[in-house]
Amino acid sequence: MIYSDFHGLKLSRLGFGCMRFRTDPETGEVDQEKVNAMFDLAIEKGVNYFDTAYPYLNGKSEGAVAKALGRYPRDSYYLADKFPGHSLPGPVDNIALFNISLQRCQTDYFDFYLLHNITEWSIKIYESEEYHIIPDVLKMKEEGKIRHLGFSFHGGPELLERLLTQYEGMFEFVQIQCNYLDWTLQKAKEKYDIITKHGLGVWIMEPCRGGKLAVLSDENHEKLQRLRPSATDASFAFRYLQGLDNVKVILSGMNEVSQVEDNLNTFDHYDGLNENEVDTLMQIAEGLKKGVPCTGCRYCCEGCPMGLNIPYLLECYNDYKYAASMSAGMRMDALDEDKKPSMCIGCGQCAHACPQGIDVPAALAELADLYARGPNWSRDVKGRHEAIKRDLNMK
Repeated sequence: MIYSDFHGLKLSRLGFGCMRFRTDPETGEVDQEKVNAMFDLAIEKGVNYFDTAYPYLNGKSEGAVAKALGRYPRDSYYLADKFPGHSLPGPVDNIALFNISLQRCQTDYFDFYLLHNITEWSIKIYESEEYHIIPDVLKMKEEGKIRHLGFSFHGGPELLERLLTQYEGMFEFVQIQCNYLDWTLQKAKEKYDIITKHGLGVWIMEPCRGGKLAVLSDENHEKLQRLRPSATDASFAFRYLQGLDNVKVILSGMNEVSQVEDNLNTFDHYDGLNENEVDTLMQIAEGLKKGVPCTGCRYCCEGCPMGLNIPYLLECYNDYKYAASMSAGMRMDALDEDKKPSMCIGCGQCAHACPQGIDVPAALAELADLYARGPNWSRDVKGRHEAIKRDLNMK
């Protein structure tokens, strides 16, 4: 097993993400026997980092993790959990909610704890004086119930830079979505560089983009097979990330023993990709993209009569074009109504100014439609609201 040093801790580079356990389609109950088998194999081969969250699997992930890890000494593994600020129905008793996670996980403390899913939209909740989240989480850290504090992030580089500057010294690590596709598509490289510049550790989520990079098209799979005939598509995605020096933990949401076995083979020892292999992955990534080649030069913004942040909107557009996601929708939700793509009047000044020749009005019109039809957080979060109210015995 490859390990990383983090403030004197020896962390397995492969972390076990606990969001995708197999569940019964009728009852929603987790297949505990399979979870135990996967954990046993992972621990036997050196995995010591396990990542769960309050809302995962409708609240059942934490309990399944507790049952599986409860068979091992508490000091033999590192447990990570998250505060669901982005899912709150309104201001709640944050400490009581935190304690529910402790109880579900059958532990007195979390080795790693994260503010969950920070975006341009959810940061308004996390920083709200009324919600009082950050002070309450810091109180839990002062009491020793949190050993290391970080946050998971789905926003843009500008917000990330602002947070790490404003809250310097508060956080120790940041978890970002990063893979060879999002290295450019979601500006993961810029985010990685910002985190590294501020001296924090980088944690990786979605290394295979929700499984999409684990099973490529026949054409792309054959390209990789010519490079390493015995390697899986997923192993290329993981080895790409292993080459980033400041990456401390790479989380994989495993739900089958076979996936655990393949990942353990990949992380058994460092076997980095050569220049030709990296170039091939970048070519595959470019072929997967379906958006526009915006470089963020902002020439388009200077003459926009509506004052739209066009590069920001095109970031969201590119994300939607690959796969509609809740995170992209939340970034759109953060915008004032008069700054959303539907406010574009189609004057074309932006298109004339664009060095890349992008038909910006057409892209913004399509983005407005994608946003209207895409995942709706305000609708989908209602179930989480009710679950939190129930757990806290709220009306």
